[in-house]
Amino acid sequence: MTQEAFEHHKLRNQLHVAADGVEALAFLRGEGEYADAPRPGLILLDLNLPRKDGREVLEEVKNDESLRSIPVVVLTTSQAEEDILRSYNLHANAYVAKPVDFERFIEVIRQIDDFFVSVVKLPR
Repeated sequence: MTQEAFEHHKLRNQLHVAADGVEALAFLRGEGEYADAPRPGLILLDLNLPRKDGREVLEEVKNDESLRSIPVVVLTTSQAEEDILRSYNLHANAYVAKPVDFERFIEVIRQIDDFFVSVVKLPR
């Protein structure tokens, strides 16, 4: 759905999708086949990832000095208070519950892009 939302709004940012948490961390760290992967300016993170869930990925990203400055937006179906609190305790920059309606989801993705690309000043 996120890929469709990016295509629908013709967002400026390139989207890279990892199939699971292990792949996501390899991409972020530039390991193996991802040795030439670009450093992302923003991470959209689902909590419900296979192999290594999003909570574990978030914890590793925020504990890694070379990655911790990348903003992480948790974008997930969970609206559980426990997930929200744990994500912020792990230093997520934002927590967004995915809307069920696709049109609303597209709008949420556009707003995240607008905020983190146009409004916020991020480190290079």
